[in-house]
Amino acid sequence: MKRSVLTAAFAAATLLSLAPSAFAHKAWLLPSQTVIAGESPWISVDAAVSNDLFYLNHVPLRLDGLVITAPDGSQVQPQNPATGKFRSVFDLELTQTGTYRLSVINSGLMASWKQADGKPKRWRGDEAAFATEVPKDAPELQVSQQLGRVETFVTNGAPNQTALKPSGKGLELVAVTHPNDLFAGEAAKFKLQIDGKPAAGLEVEIIRGATRYRNSQDEIKVTTDAQGNFSVTWPEAGMYWLEATTQDNKTSVKQAKQRRLSYVATLEVLPQ
Repeated sequence: MKRSVLTAAFAAATLLSLAPSAFAHKAWLLPSQTVIAGESPWISVDAAVSNDLFYLNHVPLRLDGLVITAPDGSQVQPQNPATGKFRSVFDLELTQTGTYRLSVINSGLMASWKQADGKPKRWRGDEAAFATEVPKDAPELQVSQQLGRVETFVTNGAPNQTALKPSGKGLELVAVTHPNDLFAGEAAKFKLQIDGKPAAGLEVEIIRGATRYRNSQDEIKVTTDAQGNFSVTWPEAGMYWLEATTQDNKTSVKQAKQRRLSYVATLEVLPQ
């Protein structure tokens, strides 16, 4: 993976982890449709990091960490991927009936230390590169680990659950209510997990799109219970952005003292 790509990916992950979402740039995947039926239908997906939901006015979300899980649990490849000035885009042929999970996963390390001349040095990369590129005895070495997921869900025909199974790594959404079965005025139930265990007491922020055309974010904030559960009643139809962040010390590299976790999903809520 090229260093420029890593930098862009981790910049997006860091924004998600550190800044209040009402003011931070927001990463997202936006499918042309989330519920579709037909023989081998297609969708197109935009991937971006923007100031407004869901408008192309900042930078593209890189597709290097893109993982598409098909309804049978297999991984499939996108068609026609491309990255431009403000967005990445790809097409997907829905050859199977059921639910697809589309995820951009950013995972890696960030480090900083002082060089022999006293100037600061910053580094980003994966664990393999860390072992060879970062001096273990560097003065004032600080290392943090990031794991972020940006997701959306698309169903062709009847929905199913296979692709929705969590990996047990990092911060993940468990769909109690199917993510392609959301309707205005109805309550939907979800669960957040960290490494497969309930994420208790975690704040979840949910914002309806088209923020460019209103003066307030109109965010919905809920907190997970002891089992990681939370519920939201959708005030109206539209595309919604859901985000949660946290941090802990459960790193896989001993030099890293902190692990930053983030989760984002784009969900479509349909009218009654």
